[in-house]
Amino acid sequence: MINSLISKLEKKNLFKNIFSLSLLQGANYILYFLTIPYLIRVLGIENFGLLAFATATCWYFILITDYGFNFSASRIISIHREDKHKINEIFSSVMTIKFGLLFLSFIVLLFLILCFEKFGQNSLVYFLTFGTVIGHVLFPQWLFQGLERMTYIAKLNIYTKLFFTLCIFIFVRNESDLMLAPLFTSLGFIVAGAWSLFLVKKDFAVTFKWQPFSKLKYYMREGSAFFFTNLTISLYTNSTIFILGLLTNNVSVGYYSVADRIIQAVKGLYVPVFQAFYPFMSKKIHETPKIGVNILLKSTSILSIIMFVISSILFFFAEPIIALVMGKVFDESVLILKIMAYLPFIIVLSNMFGIQGLYNLGYAGLVNKYIALVATIHFACIFFIISSYGSLGAAKMLLLTETVITLLSAYFFFKKARETLG
Repeated sequence: MINSLISKLEKKNLFKNIFSLSLLQGANYILYFLTIPYLIRVLGIENFGLLAFATATCWYFILITDYGFNFSASRIISIHREDKHKINEIFSSVMTIKFGLLFLSFIVLLFLILCFEKFGQNSLVYFLTFGTVIGHVLFPQWLFQGLERMTYIAKLNIYTKLFFTLCIFIFVRNESDLMLAPLFTSLGFIVAGAWSLFLVKKDFAVTFKWQPFSKLKYYMREGSAFFFTNLTISLYTNSTIFILGLLTNNVSVGYYSVADRIIQAVKGLYVPVFQAFYPFMSKKIHETPKIGVNILLKSTSILSIIMFVISSILFFFAEPIIALVMGKVFDESVLILKIMAYLPFIIVLSNMFGIQGLYNLGYAGLVNKYIALVATIHFACIFFIISSYGSLGAAKMLLLTETVITLLSAYFFFKKARETLG
């Protein structure tokens, strides 16, 4: 059993971190599911689709500025957590890189707005939504994860998100208030980020110091594998909404986005586990590979059973779930939700075997290769699929892609685990 493989202190810290992040995710999605029906009613499905497209656009910038540090930096910090000098070095280097990437991201956004009518005609929406990117850069989630102090992440985010979500309900009253929705959402991220930096210095005595270029280069190289993985994953996840917005209209994006965000909400149930589990697994596999792999397999069994049940609920109760979220039944959203219902179950297996398993066994390059191959095929096909079959085709293509990646992750994990452990 897992209990025999983990010490009482390790188990206490792990479950404390999982609980804290679960509390955060729960609060986020409760607020989120209160907000979606409200925004659809007061702004309309077309404006909601516009906000979803702007969010999908800015997610690319979040992906760039995160640069895989939530995994690479948190892993290094978890190994050197007792070395204050090393922690300061990591913090300073990562924040320098992230701000540099933030500046480049803003330049790209300006280019899109100035050169393409699709973005230029709603430029203020994109500028305001870009505030979420700033908030992500400010918030050193990777530092809290590496130190296994997830309670800080939960408290900071819950307080700020609650306040600014209330602002949306109070001040966003009709279509003329469209700009207030991304404004308050971005402020929630920015305030949480600024507050977190204050606590990093006050409670952890972590300070910023300029680092030599050699250090920046080292940490960029450490994060590159994770960044590449996240980038290729975005070719078949976030890109679907983005391309749907380019080839169709905001209404179609709205219908697809509602179903997709329900899936994202369910996936959010296990994100806290992954976030808390990764630095823990890094340490375990680094110390004793055989014990680490055994913990991984037992944990995968438990998580997969839970997510299969939840995915089944999504499939069989898709219609009432859509009615609850959107205020009434939209057939297109119901069908999309049914198609994607088992994605949470499939992705749990993919993450556990791929990221948690193969990455920590030292096969990040292998994961990157097969994900890149499948993602490239997906990206090459998705334009034709969306043009011919619209949002339903996009949902089916995403399901197929995730299934193939999961099968490859499982195959290579068991193969490499046997080779590594003998």
